[in-house]
Amino acid sequence: TAMTLDAIRADIGDCQRCKLAPTRTNIVFGSGNPAAELAFVGEAPGSDEDLQGLPFVGRAGQLLTKIIESINLTREEVYICNILKCRPPGNRNPEPDEVAACNPFLRRQLATIRPKIVCCLGTFAAHNLLQTTVPISLLRGKFFDLDGMRVIATFHPAYLLRSPDKKREVWEDMKQIRAELSRLQS
Repeated sequence: TAMTLDAIRADIGDCQRCKLAPTRTNIVFGSGNPAAELAFVGEAPGSDEDLQGLPFVGRAGQLLTKIIESINLTREEVYICNILKCRPPGNRNPEPDEVAACNPFLRRQLATIRPKIVCCLGTFAAHNLLQTTVPISLLRGKFFDLDGMRVIATFHPAYLLRSPDKKREVWEDMKQIRAELSRLQS
């Protein structure tokens, strides 16, 4: 599967498929275990990610690392990527044409990795993967089935930095993920 992920990355190339190409520094493909049982999908790279070419390396990424470690996993054991592979200017929300250009690559990444569980980080990732407009506060804490994967949504780590009172709910979601992983492994 690592080879297949490399092939997907090669297909992206020096991507010029949407209007984000001229303003990005690096394409942020994804990182982690190519055979991960748990994948995290965020919204889009921020400035730290754009500079380093890696997902979730800024303050929100440091919090995500702690969240992953809270269920006795490491970043190396999971896979982390975003809906968009390039940073939107000023960290604005992804636009439909940008999502449409990137979506085939995300779908191929998930189809290659075949995680048992996908955790959507934030509204944008949840709405995109689950094809819904239901608020994340109502989506979170439940599993949905998508292409043979169990999908759950939780709050984005960047949102937790602004609203630390929501960390308890994310911890509840992580405990559900841990229990579901155990169930699927047995």
